[in-house]
Amino acid sequence: MKRISLVFSIALVLLSAIVSSAEMPHDANQLPVKGMVTMIDLGADKCIPCKMMAPIIKEVREEYNGKAVIAFIDVWKDRSQVDRFKLKGIPTQIFFDKNGKEQFRHLGFMDKEKMVSYLEKMGVTLN
Repeated sequence: MKRISLVFSIALVLLSAIVSSAEMPHDANQLPVKGMVTMIDLGADKCIPCKMMAPIIKEVREEYNGKAVIAFIDVWKDRSQVDRFKLKGIPTQIFFDKNGKEQFRHLGFMDKEKMVSYLEKMGVTLN
């Protein structure tokens, strides 16, 4: 029983590190970033689908660095963002064009393929 508890504790620590690394480097009130396509993932670090998306967000952020802003806002820690972005649930991903105009909105877990397809529809490519 102690072994299961230890494994569970280690898993929680690792998952929490992944979620923390997915958090955005920007001030939430400076999003969306003018002049850059911006994708904001609004969720919470204790939400299961949000935790599942954390490594995806991190990977896409690294791949699209300099081409698009990929940000995460924990709305349980910053509740003002719920009203600001008119959230109906979490996680919610919102894609903004270079002028800051919302183009797409998705509620629920989003896989990398779908995230990349929205970025490509907005003209952001890796090439």
